[in-house]
Amino acid sequence: MKQKQLSTADPSAHADPKKRRRVGFATIDAGVEANDCFKIYLVSSKEEVGTSNGYCISPVDLNNFFDEDGKIYGYQGLKITVWISIMSFHAYADITFEGNSDGGKGITDLKPALQSIFGETLVETKDDLLQTFSTESHFISSVVSNGENLHYNAFNGDINCNSSLEATASNVEVVRVVVGNLAAGHLYSRLVPLVLLLVDGSNPIDVTDPSWELYLLIQKNVDSQNTQNLLLGFTAVYRFYHYPDSSRLRLSQILVLPPYQHKGYGSYLVEFLSNVAISEDVYDLTVEEPLDYFQHVRTCVDMKHLLAFDSVQEAVKSAVLQLERGKLSKKSHTPRFMPPPDIVDSVRKSLKINKKQFLQCWEILIYLGLDPVDKYMEDYLTIISNRVKADILGKDSETAGKQVVQVPSVHDEEASFVMFRSGNAVVTGVQMDKDQTKTQEEQVQQLVDDRIKEIKLIAKKVSQQHA
Repeated sequence: MKQKQLSTADPSAHADPKKRRRVGFATIDAGVEANDCFKIYLVSSKEEVGTSNGYCISPVDLNNFFDEDGKIYGYQGLKITVWISIMSFHAYADITFEGNSDGGKGITDLKPALQSIFGETLVETKDDLLQTFSTESHFISSVVSNGENLHYNAFNGDINCNSSLEATASNVEVVRVVVGNLAAGHLYSRLVPLVLLLVDGSNPIDVTDPSWELYLLIQKNVDSQNTQNLLLGFTAVYRFYHYPDSSRLRLSQILVLPPYQHKGYGSYLVEFLSNVAISEDVYDLTVEEPLDYFQHVRTCVDMKHLLAFDSVQEAVKSAVLQLERGKLSKKSHTPRFMPPPDIVDSVRKSLKINKKQFLQCWEILIYLGLDPVDKYMEDYLTIISNRVKADILGKDSETAGKQVVQVPSVHDEEASFVMFRSGNAVVTGVQMDKDQTKTQEEQVQQLVDDRIKEIKLIAKKVSQQHA
């Protein structure tokens, strides 16, 4: 990590001493957003270090690493450039500024902040980083040699039929390593800075816990002299014990390195892990707090399996026939069109898709089954709206169906009450005014609109793949 100050001339040094100096009040330092003075590059060769020729990671939210307001204080013209090697994942930071002074908020100590992001991967000098390209050129290969090569098919050999793929599946493989293994733990420790920067809301996993597994997406580049293993991405999965003799897989983190994103590798990893769960006959595969984009990819993968599952298709046909019989929107009680319990269990056993995820896919399967869809769209919207409302009421369980009754007391009467849940789930102690009711209706409608857009998008994509 290098820090240098650009020289500046003091304009007052040659001022006429006879002239009276003007007295003013210094402005309070407003600080600079960390995001505005950082550039981070991923580099694959020595020649890219110190230049802007690497892959610039953008956007990255760095504000969380600098005080409470995410700002850096005390510097003028501050620029911080970081280069990260994708061969060894070491990092070097170059810091330049025109000047620094305490403008009322102190001077931010940059070194601890950089250490909090890059940890032990941060080297002191540019030469230190350059040296790693030769001393650690086989770092990924050494980790892979300690892992287990897996050979489950993904997308029938096609990584993503909708992506412009630059590398074929023939030179891409997935290697499983147990995090309790020293080499695997070492690799993950070096990946932590990228996880913190690129995976929203993530925290590092425990590299001493052997229940953690890394699934490494590796590209093998073979030339006349040697084989170079390149890490394209990875997913961290926790293996739980499930009574009596099975296990459950929970996907906790997934990251495709920025230079290789939007090429289908994320879908490849999700599909591959799904096939691992099926082949190893685990109880199910779940995901820890999936983000919207990942949920979209996951649902596309699961839909591919469900569209080929005969018993599911028969259940969908039955539900679609029921929907097509009449105007559900005009009925006092609209059925939720839930899949039969035996189908839910069969999907979990055969495809390792848990109930919550299957219900998300079920709505899309019904949409795909409507022909023509426009004719039955009003009833379909009613089904989705009812489901969204039911989900909201379920989440609002702290107040739904509860009553508050005041009871006589010799103490503070305002603080004396009992609360109980009404058996018929009717709330008598809380009334919403018209504005609150309107706001709630608008929020529900927005959720319904967003869900319909998502359903249509996924239905269009899987229809193209299924054709």
